[in-house]
Amino acid sequence: MNQRNLLTWCLVLVALLPPTAHAQALAVPTQGKPVRVGLIAPLTGGSADFGNSVRLGAELAVKEINESGGLLGRPLELVVRDDKANPDEGRKVSEDLVLKEKVDFTVGFCNTGVAMKSLDVFQDNKHLLMVPCSQGTAVTAKYPPQDSFIFRVAPPDYINARFLINEIVVRRKIRKVAIFADSTGYGEGGVKDLSAELAKNGLAPVTVTRFPLGVVSLAAEMRKARGEGAEALVVYAVGPEQAVAAKSRAEVRWKVPYFAPWPLSFRSVLEAAGPDVLEGTMMAQTVIQDAANERRSSFLLRYFRHSKETRIGSLMAAAQTYDAMLLMLFAAFQTKGEINGGTLKRALENRERPYQGVVTTYTNPFSAKDHDAFTENMVWLGTWRSGRVEFFYAEDAQRSSILRRKD
Repeated sequence: MNQRNLLTWCLVLVALLPPTAHAQALAVPTQGKPVRVGLIAPLTGGSADFGNSVRLGAELAVKEINESGGLLGRPLELVVRDDKANPDEGRKVSEDLVLKEKVDFTVGFCNTGVAMKSLDVFQDNKHLLMVPCSQGTAVTAKYPPQDSFIFRVAPPDYINARFLINEIVVRRKIRKVAIFADSTGYGEGGVKDLSAELAKNGLAPVTVTRFPLGVVSLAAEMRKARGEGAEALVVYAVGPEQAVAAKSRAEVRWKVPYFAPWPLSFRSVLEAAGPDVLEGTMMAQTVIQDAANERRSSFLLRYFRHSKETRIGSLMAAAQTYDAMLLMLFAAFQTKGEINGGTLKRALENRERPYQGVVTTYTNPFSAKDHDAFTENMVWLGTWRSGRVEFFYAEDAQRSSILRRKD
């Protein structure tokens, strides 16, 4: 290995160290033209809880990368935009970053409807987009992977739907399922994916209830679903509406199992609904806070030090964004600093070395046929217990230190 390549991989390894170890590593000052990284997230409005977790996770990654010498001596610079969870605003800021600011690549989107409105901005300009949160199945399905510049470090909703229906129907033998979903593209995709998974088991939802963002009560709809014989409830909605659904179920004293994708785990849901209302509700998760995984524990310590928060808005959003940033750095090192869209795309699809991330170790997260970094075996069932998201199954908690890698 020549001296330049040796320095490159030393910098990569140093970038993965916690700040306490940075002082012990070779300090390489950043210099030259910054690598400008676009970041798009809902920083205000109803989705701000996990949007700001995205921002903080990205900031932490950039801070640590720059402390370790940046990209071959070039500092990383975040260019942040607030999409306000609004599709039109998301489109506007996407065009601003790609066409006006001309950032080198972009990490972004939490809300599926916002992402879908903007994808062609990145695709048409061959600009690489790494999605750390938005889970709508359509996000990475709009373009064939071999042509696509859209990658994702989050489980697509067809995986979440399969995981939840397997838990409800196969494991628990429940056959009468009610689906509640908001009126966004996220909710629409959730209904489609859940219904498809039920159909594979010879079933159909006993009722499908759609509701707008900002709804204040779903009590009447809960009574109707109970009257139609539903034995389990799946709610596809973002944080504020998850709190409304959980409170409405409690109001009508309907004690059927409550399942949801990851937004149920948000801090804002806990604050709006309260621990008693949420107790025992369940959600799909890629990462759950625990002390068994050293990499994860180190990340949380560094995250809280950086954010000054006492409770994380969304661990999944922060951890997946942090991993997304480091995966992009690895790709840029692999290309020896060449960061145009086509070169980065090929590097991501043909990784040379694994990255030990917060959520998992990414060995071959992407290929020319697959731009989603997660498979079903990487999802855990989480639950609210006494105001904390924990593993639902004790055996999962016992083996949480064993990383689940892409199948």
